[in-house]
Amino acid sequence: MLSALKKYLLLPKLVKLSSNAPKDPGVAWDQYWGRVGATGARGDVLWDSGSDHELQAYLEHLTRQLDPSLPLVDVGCGSGVFSRALAAYFPYVLGVDVSANAVARAAAESEGLERVSYVAADMTAPAGTRAVADALAAAGFSGEANIFIRGVFHVLKRPAQAALAGQLHPLVGKRGRVFLAETNFRGNPIQYVSHLGATLHSIPGPLEKAIRALPVPGRFGAEQRRRAFPEAQWDVVEDGPVTIETRPLTSTDRPEQIPGYFAVLQAR
Repeated sequence: MLSALKKYLLLPKLVKLSSNAPKDPGVAWDQYWGRVGATGARGDVLWDSGSDHELQAYLEHLTRQLDPSLPLVDVGCGSGVFSRALAAYFPYVLGVDVSANAVARAAAESEGLERVSYVAADMTAPAGTRAVADALAAAGFSGEANIFIRGVFHVLKRPAQAALAGQLHPLVGKRGRVFLAETNFRGNPIQYVSHLGATLHSIPGPLEKAIRALPVPGRFGAEQRRRAFPEAQWDVVEDGPVTIETRPLTSTDRPEQIPGYFAVLQAR
């Protein structure tokens, strides 16, 4: 009981750290990526483990459930870690992120690689869908595409979740599918940051940077997916639990693990 009470003493500290975060999510993400000095297991980005371990758990679903002849759009690509890895399995990968700074870093870290490129766009708005369709057409692909989303829906508010799902519908068409993997931590924000190593006395650097700069994350499981992807518009092909990994926080070489949820969906 005492340990649980101590965790809640973190609340004033968390409120203070997050008080200056930009209210506009697009501004927040762009400022965050503009301040990233390094990526990978020793870098600044909380959710970049520097390992392909998490991706390996997804590949069985991706290679079995998604049409390998279609291009893939990596929504919320960040620095392009998954975009680059997935280019080995699809004819073309387009990474898209609301942050122009993220896209610039992704392009720099992907220099010299073929079959992968990036575009800055807000995929909760129709203009974002048009920008993606135009970029795919410029690369020689028109019509349907697969979608990969890792760790985006859980940081969006409900209206934005529904808007993003709606914008994906015309992109996938009849043959494309959506693969999503999201944090589904069953606890409040205090329990969440404690799970990642925050204590009254210290908070791991990458976690503190995220708290200071970014929207407060939530959870995204089957219940949230049903709201964002209504049954009248989407069929669930497959879903279940996964593990989301962050960069090492409480040890030097072991990524932190967060309970997550995955789903494969197709448009009706």
